[in-house]
Amino acid sequence: MDSDEAVALLGDPVRRELYRFVAAQGRPVGRAEAAEAAGVARGLAAFHLDKLVDAGLLTAEFKRLGERTGPGSGRPAKAYRRSGTEHLVSLPPRDYRTLALILAEVVDLLGGDELAEEAARRAGRKLAAGDQSGSVRELLARQGYEPYEEDGVLRLRNCPFHVLAGEHPLLVCSMNLSLCQGLLGDGATAGLDPRPGECCVVVSKINKN
Repeated sequence: MDSDEAVALLGDPVRRELYRFVAAQGRPVGRAEAAEAAGVARGLAAFHLDKLVDAGLLTAEFKRLGERTGPGSGRPAKAYRRSGTEHLVSLPPRDYRTLALILAEVVDLLGGDELAEEAARRAGRKLAAGDQSGSVRELLARQGYEPYEEDGVLRLRNCPFHVLAGEHPLLVCSMNLSLCQGLLGDGATAGLDPRPGECCVVVSKINKN
């Protein structure tokens, strides 16, 4: 299924709500939990969740979802999590990703890391200047980072630049950090603390609501 068809599946409100809930958890989600969150019957949730798997928007696995282990803990249940597949939709198709990869390679070849970081910091400040309302968490969410709180800091479940980061990790992660620093200004402190499957940036010392 191509990206246009996959994203079109999210036009159904139940399917969209199920996808949003599963994607936001950052862990495998069972059918019963997803159904309760979306306010639908378990059978209907299972139908839509499997459609999302077929489209490549979610992945499915079988695992025990409760805390009990060993004999008597029950059979593994089908659980879902967000797929790592990226879907880009534009009509007509436009290939910004290839251009970004080329530009990243040029920066590497020219040794322009510091200039790239400063440009990213300026870009972050411009984004923040155009969005003065809301909290740090809301500001990051609007940029696609999917922040969540853990142990007093904000971690970022999604890296908006993960395709580029896979090809040029040092450059892209340092630019991402600089972008976040510019975006947050004096409101918070951003640093690097990589975790598998998440953005490498973590936000702490939040000074505003």
